[in-house]
Amino acid sequence: MTSLLFDGHIFTPGKVVCIGRNYAEHIKELGNEVPDDMVVFNKPASSIGNALLAFHEEPLHFETELCLLIRDGHYVGIAVGLDLTKREQQSQLKAKGLPWERAKAFEGSALFSEFIPLQGNISDYSFTLHIDGELTQQGDPSLMLYKPDVIFNELERFMPLQDNDILMTGTPKGVGQVIMGAEFCLRLYKKQEPVIEQIWKGQ
Repeated sequence: MTSLLFDGHIFTPGKVVCIGRNYAEHIKELGNEVPDDMVVFNKPASSIGNALLAFHEEPLHFETELCLLIRDGHYVGIAVGLDLTKREQQSQLKAKGLPWERAKAFEGSALFSEFIPLQGNISDYSFTLHIDGELTQQGDPSLMLYKPDVIFNELERFMPLQDNDILMTGTPKGVGQVIMGAEFCLRLYKKQEPVIEQIWKGQ
C-alpha cells in the first residue's frame, strides 16, 4: 500500500471517496446528464499509486481534482490529485446501468501530491493542470455543483468518514487521454499563490 505525506509526515490513507459529475462543464463535455443527486463512488486504498500510468488494459484518461484529507470529523489537509479512468470501459458500464468500479478502482488509479494543512476557507484554494506546459484543466470550489461542506454532510448521512480517508471532489472540463512521456504539472494555489507543485510523466 502506498503511503502519503501530510505536513511532512507519512500516513497510511483509508478509503478514497470520489464525487462524480461535480462540474457542469465536465458533465457537458462527456455528454452526461446533470444528476438529481450527488454521484458517489469509492476507490480502495489499494488504488493509490505513485506513477502516472498511460495504459492499464486500455488507454487511461486523466481527471485532475482538489483532494481533502479527513481527521477528527473534519477536513484537515488539502492536495491535488489525479483520478485515472478506463473511459471506454466506464462508458460500457454506464450504458448497462452498472457500477463504475472496474473502470475507476484498479491499482494505480489514484495519484496524490503531498497534503498540506488546510488553513482558512476551502474557497481560497484553486488548482491547475498543465500538460507539457499547456494549461489543460483549472478548477476551484466556486465551480462545484456540490461544495465540500455539502459533500461532507451528505456523505455522513450514509457512509461515516474516518481518519485518513481522502475526498476527491470532482474534475472540471478538459479531461483526456494520458500520453506516454507527457509531463503533467499539477499546482494548488491559495489566493492565487502557488502552495504545491506536483509533476508526473506518463509511463
